[in-house]
Amino acid sequence: MKKSTCAACDCELGTETITVKLGGKTVEVCCQECAAALNEAEAATSAASADTE
Repeated sequence: MKKSTCAACDCELGTETITVKLGGKTVEVCCQECAAALNEAEAATSAASADTE
């Protein structure tokens, strides 16, 4: 059986995961803190790319 890990911290995912949509892809994270961290990272990346245009 394939083990899944959190997209933010690489911890092994349990039965309760949170799905987050990033850049058109859906990823799974282990907790709300990791979900928030990924959302903040995507927002920062989006803002940085908008500044360079």
